[in-house]
Amino acid sequence: MTNINITNFRRDIYELLEQTIKFNEPINISTKNGNAIVLSEEDYNNLMETLYISSIPGLKEDIIEGLKEPLEDAISENEVEW
Repeated sequence: MTNINITNFRRDIYELLEQTIKFNEPINISTKNGNAIVLSEEDYNNLMETLYISSIPGLKEDIIEGLKEPLEDAISENEVEW
């Protein structure tokens, strides 16, 4: 994570945002009133998806159980009924 104060962030905003987008590297901007974090849209969307999936009761346990199943016991994706 890049740490920068607000003055330097303002000065280098274009370059910093481009790096955040290209490399998914968050920016921690410090001000006298507190800090703010800038994330790429991709990182934000991934975080929201993770929170959504984590909110579904029992899904985490189902995923953990699925990971324990040997691949040779799994059905192919062509056999899955969507």
